[in-house]
Amino acid sequence: MIDSHSIARAIVAAQASRFGEAPGATASFSADDALYQGVKQACATLGFIDIDAECLARAWRAQTDRSGSFDPQAWPESPADFGMRAFPPTTRGDAFPPCPTRLGLYAVLPDAKWVARMARAGVPTVQLRFKSDDAAAIEREVVAAVEAVRGTGALLFINDHWRSAIAAQAYGVHLGQEDLDALKPEELKTIRASGLRLGVSTHGYAEMVRADAASPSYIAMGAVYPTTLKRMATAPQGVARLAAYARLMRGYPQVGIGGVDEQRMPEVLATGVGSVAVVRALVADPEPEAAAARLMALCNGT
Repeated sequence: MIDSHSIARAIVAAQASRFGEAPGATASFSADDALYQGVKQACATLGFIDIDAECLARAWRAQTDRSGSFDPQAWPESPADFGMRAFPPTTRGDAFPPCPTRLGLYAVLPDAKWVARMARAGVPTVQLRFKSDDAAAIEREVVAAVEAVRGTGALLFINDHWRSAIAAQAYGVHLGQEDLDALKPEELKTIRASGLRLGVSTHGYAEMVRADAASPSYIAMGAVYPTTLKRMATAPQGVARLAAYARLMRGYPQVGIGGVDEQRMPEVLATGVGSVAVVRALVADPEPEAAAARLMALCNGT
């Protein structure tokens, strides 16, 4: 009978060229069987944090039970093996309203003036990420952003402020993982019933599984590269992990985010995501309209 150490060695040998290694990493276990422990140790060695290694270990065990054999080359890619419900999520009775499969260039912007500027430049998807403790200022900015995209064709998501987004009749709202987890069930129902599209940030397998439970309109995955814009709880994911995430979540519109610029965008798009979110690549460029045109051309494959 194959033991956990042999399983771990086989997976690392098969997958390290994709994901890299974190030599000396150790795993904690919540089950006794050799397959689970071997896979979890391997995933820790490949650099996955504990909750993601746990997710992968349980998915690999489910995959092995389903297929009847263990294959170290067969990285889990079936939503069912991760305990997720039927795909595509749009078939579920509690699914949020759909949005385009390919959201294209996704500009994350600090205020309504920037939203107006990028919407007029033709950016197809924009997000207002307005940071303030002043409720009245937030409401004014959200209303101004909704007005700014009117007639442009741009889809506007409001970061965090879902009540203001509902009141202003925005296209959608984007929530971080902690914000989603903090919602009461009735609040999530209120957002869904309003007709808002919902996007959710994720930073690995465990967060993708949690986000999927809400059946959102799209999944954002990152941070792909190091970013100075916000403190991240997890290390940069890299394009190899992003490609694996994209294959698992292929029933969703997907947005790659985090440290993406013009030079890096082609390799991010090559993972299969249909949208790439940018911040500094636009707002820090001396000619943001020209930068937007170049980035949109990359997204459109032209």
